[in-house]
Amino acid sequence: MELLAGPADRSWGAFTEEHPWVLERDGIRWLPLADRLRSAARAEVPVLTKPSKVPPGARVVTVVRELGTAVLPWMVRKKRGRFATPEASRADISRRLRLAAEHLGPTYIKLGQIISSGEGLFPAELVTEFKLCRDQVPAEPFDVVRTVVESDLGGRLEDLFSSFDRTPLAAASIAQVHAATLRTGEEVVVKVQRPSVSMFVRKDLRVMAWLAPHLVGRIPIAALANPPALVELFAETIVEELDFRMEAANMIDVATMLRELGQDGYVVPRPHPTLVTRRVLVMQRVKGFNFDDVVGMQDAGIDTEEVVRTAMVALMEGAMVYGVFHGDLHGGNLFVLADGRTALLDFGIVGRLSGERRLAFLRMMLAATTNDVRGQMAAMRDLGALPPDTDLEAVIKDLRLDLPPIDPTTLTGEELVNEVQRVVKALLGYGARMPKELMLYVKNMVFLDGAMARLAPDLDLIGEIAKISMMFAERHGERLGRELGIDHTSIEMNMDGVKAGFGVDAGTDSLTYRELQARRELISKRMRDQVGR
Repeated sequence: MELLAGPADRSWGAFTEEHPWVLERDGIRWLPLADRLRSAARAEVPVLTKPSKVPPGARVVTVVRELGTAVLPWMVRKKRGRFATPEASRADISRRLRLAAEHLGPTYIKLGQIISSGEGLFPAELVTEFKLCRDQVPAEPFDVVRTVVESDLGGRLEDLFSSFDRTPLAAASIAQVHAATLRTGEEVVVKVQRPSVSMFVRKDLRVMAWLAPHLVGRIPIAALANPPALVELFAETIVEELDFRMEAANMIDVATMLRELGQDGYVVPRPHPTLVTRRVLVMQRVKGFNFDDVVGMQDAGIDTEEVVRTAMVALMEGAMVYGVFHGDLHGGNLFVLADGRTALLDFGIVGRLSGERRLAFLRMMLAATTNDVRGQMAAMRDLGALPPDTDLEAVIKDLRLDLPPIDPTTLTGEELVNEVQRVVKALLGYGARMPKELMLYVKNMVFLDGAMARLAPDLDLIGEIAKISMMFAERHGERLGRELGIDHTSIEMNMDGVKAGFGVDAGTDSLTYRELQARRELISKRMRDQVGR
């Protein structure tokens, strides 16, 4: 591997040229613990999500009270016709649910954060409201922060830091972050876990596990998926966030992956080699443009289309080639540096595809670019999205994947709603579920989809996907073909399936994001009008 200029750790990790310290793998005190901690977290999930026969303590009463207090006044106002428009009604219930989530604490705030990344999947009002859960959650008092830091790092705050800002840079569900300066002069960010979060998360997961079976088929939202499976999926995601030594190890793994792939458009802050514990994470401070600051970036001469392109390629390469990718992309977790590179932040959630799972994901992505419907279904089964004994031909027939795609803009509101209900019912009938890694990948793609609206509205999506596919073939085709046992030179790209995914016919040569957005808004309006009747 070609050595890069600058500190020695840039030869193996995607770090910045500026180096408050230089990492040496053998000198990272907390790194050897990561695999064992990760295995223990995975083993805990089945215990936490096993439904109990009786309500698990007084926490159930608290949850029901808070949610009832949020929902019942809204229901009364809606029944009395107090809302001028459906949008006003959705905005009101969204605000009430966000406040209820904040009152209920970290677990429910984390659910809100997931919703906030679901632009296009959830109502716009709900997404907008829950974005406040990203970094505007009420902060812990500074005395509490001091106690956690001093307890975990084993020293007085003043002996460890020459300065430590009392007001956090951001406060979210699991932790809050403070700017500080070490005694040795380095500017850092200190991530401090809320002291009671571990206990509350585990209590709330037990409550969710008890409630989930009672929700099956009872409310419209729960009818769209398997509530017990969703609780298990959520538990798999949040339990690993409760130990910052795993997060710091994730930073090392992602930095290593980016460097090995030669992906220079991303950088990772350096975690401190010794100042990392279960509840405290000290890391290098990086500064840049907020990911939503399009005007600021463009005024600085940054190519915002290239920023989006880099994000798409890095996500796909990480998952397909290395089996590791940042699992929680959103505007608060990304800074764009002055030179156009993007700094990744917050590594509590990282997707890991190993062994057969990575190969199944690779087959799914390959099948998408070659319009191989049966290959896609087989790969999704192998990923765990469908049961092992699923009759794939029956799925293809029931979902009408063997028929020419229908342009959704040609359907009426009633036809659109009926089509969605038909597909959901068919998937549920086959026991479909969303594996953790696939959910994280899709959620990231949904975020990047929304980012395009701001950063690259005139990007030709069809042309861009074709170029990225060709790049993959050139850079990784031989290796990936060898892993899949196929001749990579015989693969013929067919964009018809990709075009069908956008809802356009095979004859469409280009489609900008702005055009796609207009089509989606038309479809969404027809569905809203139909549901509101």
